Amino acid sequence: MCNAIGQGIPHAHDHTKSIIILPYDAPMSDSNDALRAIEMFRTDFARVKSEVLKVIVGQTNVVDGVLTALFAGGHILLEGVPGLGKTLLIRTLSQALQLQFGRIQFTPDLMPADVTGTTIVVEGEHGRDFQFRKGPIFAQILLADEINRATPKTQSSLLEAMQERSVTVGGVTHPLEPPFLVMATQNPIEQEGTYPLPEAQLDRFFFKLLVGYSSRAELTTILQRTTSGVEAKVEAVLGAEQIIAYQKLVRKVRVDAAVQDYAVRLTLATHPKSEFATPMVNQFVRFGASPRAAQALILAGKVHALLAGRAQVTFEDVRPALLPAMRHRMLLNFEAEAEGRTADGILENLLETTPADIRSATQPVGSKK
Repeated sequence: MCNAIGQGIPHAHDHTKSIIILPYDAPMSDSNDALRAIEMFRTDFARVKSEVLKVIVGQTNVVDGVLTALFAGGHILLEGVPGLGKTLLIRTLSQALQLQFGRIQFTPDLMPADVTGTTIVVEGEHGRDFQFRKGPIFAQILLADEINRATPKTQSSLLEAMQERSVTVGGVTHPLEPPFLVMATQNPIEQEGTYPLPEAQLDRFFFKLLVGYSSRAELTTILQRTTSGVEAKVEAVLGAEQIIAYQKLVRKVRVDAAVQDYAVRLTLATHPKSEFATPMVNQFVRFGASPRAAQALILAGKVHALLAGRAQVTFEDVRPALLPAMRHRMLLNFEAEAEGRTADGILENLLETTPADIRSATQPVGSKK
């Protein structure tokens, strides 16, 4: 790492500490400054998680996935039946972070202007004037609740914001204040009055996380917390500057060519008839994952490496991200639906059959020397 270290930014929870801001173009190293930055990242990750778990019972894998996407700078799609705490999780996370929070309850009659805002005519001293009235999308954490209840026209109003972090209305582009994160929820069991998300929008979600039922012990804890009249107090432990600094820190984590190629091969293995496709992919998949899937694997691997106290990604850092990064980026064919195959099942088979071999950095597995 170089001598140039950026100015420290105070923690939201302790103004006597500061985080190390590495130069954006400087590689991560094992110097004392880098190790200190890694340790502070691990500490603050644990602090945010601890605050969320004051309210959310269980679902630790979901919480870890949401925080991974947060520090990787990606958006989240939470899927689960009603009443499992999807909305509560996002609201609790917003309370643990000093960020502007916005919520949109998606309904069939919601219009794009209800999301992005609109230009209105205002009477002033000098006559009429046009002013832009910002919509709820102008937040830093946006809860898109039951996103699949809105029409495709309204769903598409999020596309520019999710990719370019800006909103264009009336020919004028309005930048969104960083960090900007869309955290959407959807119910998988209701069909009437719902509209499946288009592939272009699904691809913009960093992770798709499945929220499952609570166990017997977890449900007991939920009842104890929610029926006793005691309300947990969630404290804000991180602000926008800290989050942005950690997002930059994540991108400085080193990735060897072999590990990067592993992420590439995992992505290409979802493409039917490709060099790395598995028999199950060839039989049951219609379209595979996009390059955004490979990006998600690497960025999630970098977060996982930092949490392990390392400045370099290993094969084992990439593997846990495969299902949440790709389950929504694969389009299965009719045969898969007829036989009850799932994207998760196909991806698990892909993970078992795709070797994490350093030889693949220069030579694809199965090719001849």
